[in-house]
Amino acid sequence: MTRPAGEPDRDFLDVRTHGFARVAVCVPPVRVADPVFNAGAHLALLDAAQRAGAHYALCPELGLSAYTCGDLFFQDTLLRGVREALAQVARATADWNLVFSVGAPLALDGLLFNCAVTLYRGRVLAVAPKAYPPNYREFYELRWFRPAAEARARTMTLLGEDVPFGTDVLVRVPHLPGFVLHTDICEDLWVPVPPGTRAALAGATVLANLSASNVTVGKWEYRQELVRGSSARNLAVQMYGAAGFGESTSDLAWDGHGLVAERGQLIAETPRFALAGSQVVVDVDLQTLLQERMRQTSFGANGRDLATPFRQVECGPGSETRPRALWERLERSVEARPFVPADPARRDARCREVFLIQATSLARRLHALPTEARRLVIGISGGQDSTHALLVAAHAMDLLGLPRADIVAVTMPGFGTTARTRGNAERLVAALGARFREIPLTQLSEAVYAAIGHPSEQEDVTFENVQAWLRKLLLFATASQSRGIDLGTGDLTEIALGWCTYGGDHLSHYGVNAGVPKTLISDLIAWTAERIFTADAALQAVLADVLATPISPELLRPGRDGEIMQRSEDLVGPYELHDFFLYHILRFGSGPRRVARLAVHAFDGRYDLATIRRWLLVFVRRFFANQFKRCL
Repeated sequence: MTRPAGEPDRDFLDVRTHGFARVAVCVPPVRVADPVFNAGAHLALLDAAQRAGAHYALCPELGLSAYTCGDLFFQDTLLRGVREALAQVARATADWNLVFSVGAPLALDGLLFNCAVTLYRGRVLAVAPKAYPPNYREFYELRWFRPAAEARARTMTLLGEDVPFGTDVLVRVPHLPGFVLHTDICEDLWVPVPPGTRAALAGATVLANLSASNVTVGKWEYRQELVRGSSARNLAVQMYGAAGFGESTSDLAWDGHGLVAERGQLIAETPRFALAGSQVVVDVDLQTLLQERMRQTSFGANGRDLATPFRQVECGPGSETRPRALWERLERSVEARPFVPADPARRDARCREVFLIQATSLARRLHALPTEARRLVIGISGGQDSTHALLVAAHAMDLLGLPRADIVAVTMPGFGTTARTRGNAERLVAALGARFREIPLTQLSEAVYAAIGHPSEQEDVTFENVQAWLRKLLLFATASQSRGIDLGTGDLTEIALGWCTYGGDHLSHYGVNAGVPKTLISDLIAWTAERIFTADAALQAVLADVLATPISPELLRPGRDGEIMQRSEDLVGPYELHDFFLYHILRFGSGPRRVARLAVHAFDGRYDLATIRRWLLVFVRRFFANQFKRCL
């Protein structure tokens, strides 16, 4: 049976083939010192995680006994009950393709340890004792548990097998490329140099912290910062699962907080204060994580200097019996506009940061010039890029206390210029108080066409390039005449696509927009109107019309009614798609197939796969074919 045309194949849809692994944080309800109930509660959530397609699941600290057992931890009945509960959990999960970690108090060589037990297919893979039991404020764990450093053995017998015991064990999952697990417990994440940090430098990519973590006012926010910080610093996935409902509240309270962070971003979080327990399932991006470790060479250097030997365990082979359809949807959020945060507050902060980076950097460039040469020449078309560049220029002048009249704003109406853009350019310059200058382009262009024998009615690449070259010639000449510098207006997306004329609009003395993608430009203009030039109604009106005008280089003649006929996105494709491709290819080194899969998820039906593929091929071809334009 053949696949219908345009329908993606299942390998393409399967997120596992694109470097993702699915993880879960499970926060079951507990009963203090009731291992039978606790085993059942764990299994209920683990089963849900298994059915959701999880490859790894994390449960809380001492979950099989409960954290608040107090001196009951010394009762042989409880300790034997915990081992029996562990055996029950192992038997029930023997056929599952799920690695998971549970918390249990375990005795070894006459000492009691607070442990993370990692299992797979009915077998224990490793046991990690808590390295730093806290004994301050409301905590007094040293009353019951010994630190990992006091252990005399490096293995222990559990469920009839000798298994690695210690904080120096990494668990590899061969059927998940890049998945290397390290577990530690609660306070271990809060110390200055966590065991997980050394594990990350030794190759661990998924750091799992089994926690109890009582709740106090504001502590949940600190947990978020802690987990995000660990994932950022270690270039890792940091998982965290805290004890929930059922723990004794005689001294403490509990909120059952589970989190998953990846390279500094919180990507999943459980509901807190859930009496019936809670769970969150999310896909983590191991491929990007490994890319980041390769790029950040200081990470490898730090690992070399702080090298610590770790034992490694493989979870062993296992066939997958769950339906493949489970992994044909990506369980995580992917921003369709990665350069423009969806959250208004974050978008506001992003725009402020970008605008001030541009304005202060331009101010520094101007400050380096002789006093009499601190002038700017900028080509103004009435389009978004030149509008934003002029706004940045005006603010840079304001920062330096220089007159805005030292900005020479040059409009160069040509064959494609419309009355709308010409009018907006003039109104914009007047509103900002810059010096307006008009140099018509049509007659000069026709002279060049005549000189080279090119019919002026023939609208082709030469027709367009001549105008672009003349624009730049005129701007450079005006800059020389004014004793200033030409301010380039081309943005990052145009540079990536090569949507600029070599030797023409891709040249300037200072490219103020060169690091700003097209999808961010319009948000920057709107933000600037609201936050920087708030008192200027005339300026805000013209900016609103600039934003409503189709994006065009205006090098081809308008339509019969004066409308713009040359629309950039009709020719090179939607800028939001190109910026998405640009972000994932350049920032994370993703290949086209993976980028297409992410785009299918991010745009969720707004573009079908055929459309995404079409414009991705355009992006890739243009990006590599136009490398010569980025070599100056």
